[in-house]
Amino acid sequence: MPSVLGIDLGGTKAALARYDAHTWEEQARTTMPTEAKDGFGQVFDRIIAKAEDLITSDTVAVGMGVPGLVQQPEGTIQTLPNVPDAEGFALKNTLEAQLQKPAFVENDGNCFTLAEALQGAGKGQRIVAGIAIGTGVGGGIVMDEHIFHGTHGYAGEIGHILLKPGEPPFIAADTRGDAEQFLSGRAMGYRCSKAQDPREYLEGRTCAFMHRDLCRELAWLLTGIIHTIDPSVIVIGGSAGRAFAPHLHEVREELKRWLLPKTPQPEIAIATVKNAALRGAALLTLAEHQPA
Repeated sequence: MPSVLGIDLGGTKAALARYDAHTWEEQARTTMPTEAKDGFGQVFDRIIAKAEDLITSDTVAVGMGVPGLVQQPEGTIQTLPNVPDAEGFALKNTLEAQLQKPAFVENDGNCFTLAEALQGAGKGQRIVAGIAIGTGVGGGIVMDEHIFHGTHGYAGEIGHILLKPGEPPFIAADTRGDAEQFLSGRAMGYRCSKAQDPREYLEGRTCAFMHRDLCRELAWLLTGIIHTIDPSVIVIGGSAGRAFAPHLHEVREELKRWLLPKTPQPEIAIATVKNAALRGAALLTLAEHQPA
């Protein structure tokens, strides 16, 4: 039976998994530390070595997600903030040359959203917006089961939507004031230094006063998304994002304050796909889900 390989490159670790291309059952999986300090060339070489161990004669294609901007359709890395020396790397072409398989490359937020749109909380919905809140804030947009890239391939950078321009930042030296600077796990850590886990804010164990602010700020972010693309569903995931689950009612109440009158609220759902960015990278290999 044909199989496909998914690769998810993160700032601290990389994960690879082989899936049955029909049932999507995970057949094999491995992880490795990214060791980003070594530079992208060495990181890539180690990924190739792991991929060669997982690929079989039945493997027909490879998909890879990275935490940065990818020029489409060339599959060239434009920026990869957490891994040095990646800018301009022809990732798609090099993967194909090294592994001798068709390769597809995407931003990891797009991979997360694709997995949720096809197999998770957004399944069967026409327009799915994804927000992955972990160390940073990523996201993506899937329309009619296709990733929406925009004109230059950079659509869906939800974490960089401005929330409070000019406000003192929590995780950066500038005052851009985007969503990542207020809602990310790192930002939560700075906002309440006693917390050992971002979920502690939202579960009331520490810094309980923070969760009202976070729900309001998330509602501001959702308001911009809703007014811009009118999604069917917004799926929230990531290690910190899932901690919003008990507070979705508060987020919806905040939305009522900020949405224009008569604007329908989309479904707000918590992600359901395990290792969604990794699975989404593998799902890139399905031709019917590639951009037209």
